[in-house]
Amino acid sequence: MLRREEAQARISGKEFDVCVIGGGATGAGCALDAQLRGLKTVLLEGADFASGTSSTSTKLIHGGVRYLEQAVKELDVAEYKVVRRALQERIRMLNNGAYLSRPMEFIVPCFDWLTVGYMGIGLKMYDWLAGEAKIFRSRYLNKEVTLQHLPMLKQEHLVGSMVYADGQFDDGRYNLALVKTMVEAGGDALNHARVLSFARDAQGKLCGVEVENNLIGERFPVRAKAFVNATGPWADTIRQKANPEARPRMRVSKGIHILLSLDLHRSQSALLIPKTDDGRVLFAVPWFDRLLVGTTETEVSIHDEMAINREEIAYLLRHLNHFLETPVKPEQVMSGFAGMRPLVSASGATATSKLARDHEVELDTKSGLVSIMGGKWTTYRAMAEDTINEVQRYLGTGVTPAKTIDHKLAGSEGYAPDYARQLETTFRISGETAQHLYLKFGARAKNLLELTRKEPELREPIVAGFSPIRAEIVYAVREEMAMTLEDVLSRRIGLQLLDWRAAREAASLAGSFLARELGWNPEFEQNAVKAYREKITGMLQTAGLPDAERATPADLRN
Repeated sequence: MLRREEAQARISGKEFDVCVIGGGATGAGCALDAQLRGLKTVLLEGADFASGTSSTSTKLIHGGVRYLEQAVKELDVAEYKVVRRALQERIRMLNNGAYLSRPMEFIVPCFDWLTVGYMGIGLKMYDWLAGEAKIFRSRYLNKEVTLQHLPMLKQEHLVGSMVYADGQFDDGRYNLALVKTMVEAGGDALNHARVLSFARDAQGKLCGVEVENNLIGERFPVRAKAFVNATGPWADTIRQKANPEARPRMRVSKGIHILLSLDLHRSQSALLIPKTDDGRVLFAVPWFDRLLVGTTETEVSIHDEMAINREEIAYLLRHLNHFLETPVKPEQVMSGFAGMRPLVSASGATATSKLARDHEVELDTKSGLVSIMGGKWTTYRAMAEDTINEVQRYLGTGVTPAKTIDHKLAGSEGYAPDYARQLETTFRISGETAQHLYLKFGARAKNLLELTRKEPELREPIVAGFSPIRAEIVYAVREEMAMTLEDVLSRRIGLQLLDWRAAREAASLAGSFLARELGWNPEFEQNAVKAYREKITGMLQTAGLPDAERATPADLRN
């Protein structure tokens, strides 16, 4: 990729075949699909790539066991189709971004034989729907084997468990890999570039946008023959800019997640709690050296603050602890996040939990805007394919086949299970750091580590006790358009996700490197560091967590 200022120079005032608005999973997927079909494409993101919904998922590549149950119970054909399509797309996501994803074993504890039978039938149907795309067959585990996999489970009344397979992935990095792949295919992309308004031709069709560089307030035009609205929860905002008469379609649910020390879990298997007291599904999933616990389905507005609060943490821990031998305490929470889930409204549905996770492509005949609404991460590629099919019909070029089914993402070249070992040997870094870099950057980890040959100090960790190294900050600016502390510490490196206090501690060092790379003056650097640290402190306070420095390993065990 290019530095951001070079990217803006390439885009400003130019004309494209397709302009995609929204740099999350769906928008990046649409831009890649369009570019690979030979359409000159530009991708515009108002904040940072994956800064909204697309980096706040449960990190799962899945068909949706709960959605299948809902489809069967309510004879919901739409939900059935969503599950079936997602299971087909699941294997494609795993294959196309292998270094960013992996199969995962999910264990559903059963405390009576009726549950064993019920879950067994449902999971066999899940296997059947996946067909040749299944990862492995579901199976029953007795109590002893279940506890070998998940030793922290409550043993009283436990009769065994059902096990099935889905996938896990690094959502923020996967999103960024889509953007990089699109740019390397000849497309253009720009973050922190907000669409303010549309221009129209003599027939009233969209022909351009006015874009604002959010970082400095500069405005510039971009022209295109077709426009795609892929802004997720904010789709109605763009739809109504294109056509003020467009009726709202989006409803939004809030997903909440916390991260705990993996010492509490000591397993590479995930735990699925199929039904909480209020009918939700709860996941407890290993994530690097953390345990990610989360759920969704609280309806909110796009104007609500996406922060996890103490009541939500209490809710998650209450339901998780019901299944654990030793309860988890709120002070053992290392970090958390909340995000919006975009859902398309349907007649007769009263709750967001009842809305199908299917997507809808809409062509506004008045303006020519093509909007992609709804859907889920696992089906991003299929959503993009349907969207660009509609774009080609609008352009009158004829629909050509999508090329994304088996198109490997940037960083996948030379993929091998022992690649981290090669990095460790070649660059004389620890095995832990080599593994971290490979899982984040794939084959591009080598390019990142080349920076350390000229500046050996870049091999040093950003924060003691954590894997990320200083070279990642420099690489994120030079090659991945990172422009702010949160761009780097949250989405490029993932430190903010792992530990709020560690991210706050890293702010000063990261700020000094950003200042060097981006030409910040001392006052700007100081203010940026202060603002980021205050934001993290605010997250801790909202969550009701101790506002102290990082916890030690001994603290986590107490």
